[in-house]
Amino acid sequence: MESKRSKYVLIALTVICVLLIGLTSIHDEWLTPLRTGVGYFLIPVQSGVNRVGSAIYDEIMDYTKLKDALEDNKEMKDIITQLTEENTRLQAEEFELKRLRQLYELDQEYGQYHKVGARVIANDSSNWFQVFRIDKGSKDGIAVDMNVVAGGGLVGIVTDVGANYATVRSIIDDSSRVSAMAIQSGDGCIVAGDLTLFKEGRLRITNVLKDSDLKDGDKIVTSNTSSVFVPGVLVGYAAEITNDTNNVTKSGYLIPAAEFDSLQEVLVITDLKAKMMEEAGPEDGSTEETQAGGSEADEASSEEETTAAQ
Repeated sequence: MESKRSKYVLIALTVICVLLIGLTSIHDEWLTPLRTGVGYFLIPVQSGVNRVGSAIYDEIMDYTKLKDALEDNKEMKDIITQLTEENTRLQAEEFELKRLRQLYELDQEYGQYHKVGARVIANDSSNWFQVFRIDKGSKDGIAVDMNVVAGGGLVGIVTDVGANYATVRSIIDDSSRVSAMAIQSGDGCIVAGDLTLFKEGRLRITNVLKDSDLKDGDKIVTSNTSSVFVPGVLVGYAAEITNDTNNVTKSGYLIPAAEFDSLQEVLVITDLKAKMMEEAGPEDGSTEETQAGGSEADEASSEEETTAAQ
């Protein structure tokens, strides 16, 4: 049985070998049609596969590039955000440094007076600091009627004091009256607060004698005759000084030295004018009034100012 099976296997192998030998001996001309037919079928398929493969490869590459671009974009956005925050911080520090430098220069300019620095912590509902609150109070030596300066000149006067805060009424308030004088000529005047007029960046100058030499551009400072303001503090600059209709006095406008739309830090002059006048004595006080002109306009200005301060 086994010999019979082996015989069949041998015959099959022989037939396969003969067929293989026959195929290898077939002439190329016979295989050409077969190759051509196969080519017609395979080449379009291969081209399609190549196109699909190329498209898939391009899509993969585009996705990879897009992903890389998105990551780079995110990194750039993070860098821009960091730089923007850093720039904002530097600008804020520069602005604060500028304000503090102005306060330092102001402190040096009025070195004859004792001062306490304070921050503005609240103001009224208007855009300007008509009335505002600072973070220093009685425990810091602040008292009513102390003068407040900032940004190059007089800002206002303390009207109310708590243990750790104080309220300041600025010179732009409608009720404010400041007895002042021109540095160049010594002529006295009153600087009157006017919120409506301040919308144009100006305050009013009144009670100037007709024969005075006060003119446009003159520096206006607090006068010696003031009952609550210490002398020599810059208030602003005279503008548009003209004769009044009564033909007795002049009036005009004042451009404030201080900026009332961006107050953040101030200096409080802790020297009170009332104490200065007490220490000076009545004889020296009368001399002050004489030096300031001793005019009816000055006396009226002192009365108006005292009323406004109360």
